[in-house]
Amino acid sequence: MATGKAKVVLYPDPSTNIHWLLLHTCQRNNEIQQTGSAMAPAAASGEGSITHVIFDMDGLLLDTETLYNQVQDIVLARYNKTFDWSLKVKLMGRNAAESARIFVQETGISDYLSAEEFRKEREERMKVLLPTCELMPGASRLIKHLHAKGISMALATGSQKKHFELKTQKHGELFSLMHHIVVGDDPEVKHGKPSPDLFLAAARRFEGGPVDPQRILVFEDAPSGIHAAKNAGMSAVLVPDPRLDSSHHDAADQVLKSLLDFDPSYWGLPPFEDAEC
Repeated sequence: MATGKAKVVLYPDPSTNIHWLLLHTCQRNNEIQQTGSAMAPAAASGEGSITHVIFDMDGLLLDTETLYNQVQDIVLARYNKTFDWSLKVKLMGRNAAESARIFVQETGISDYLSAEEFRKEREERMKVLLPTCELMPGASRLIKHLHAKGISMALATGSQKKHFELKTQKHGELFSLMHHIVVGDDPEVKHGKPSPDLFLAAARRFEGGPVDPQRILVFEDAPSGIHAAKNAGMSAVLVPDPRLDSSHHDAADQVLKSLLDFDPSYWGLPPFEDAEC
């Protein structure tokens, strides 16, 4: 029975073979450069198969983006400015420090509020809001299904560990189904998305890892996350906000309106039972 407490693995086995992963990532990137596109999904091409899944969290599994938007609107209102979607796209998938820097620069408030001051104010306000966040449609069904079918899953989020714990307070049992969780302030994650650091760290920590990136399917809602997955040599499914311009869809292997629309069999994964659909 799940304990309700998610397992956050911060320090991997030092014997992990990172060179193996980097070799396969380079091979994957060479294939993409030669063909002009990523390999077709395993189920469609008949080559290999997906054996492991990695999920992003914010905006994909948890509806936290609306909460961040609320706080950012409050801050900008003090300077008679508004928050628009073009800026939102630049912030998606970034870690706290990077998003704060981009926010104050792009909105033109850096003369009045530093990135660090904004980050601290945002954090204080979010401490109250984050524990209230809800699951996104289809998240619970998909995670429980994959777990029941023996598919090993990991979470790779740019959120710091303390923020992850706030966001998952109401959903600990579901997140405990993950084999492991990699957070943004993990000592092995030197760079945020679109760097592949988060996803490569997650691949190394699966049982018997490192797992071949070509056998991993990543779920993301942000363009920077999709690029991070592709930079890691993995296949990627994009579940974007409907306001995201379709020009940001191109890098993804598959684009869905919702996790409710995901068909596991398309990727060679165990299909949903009738009762689950």
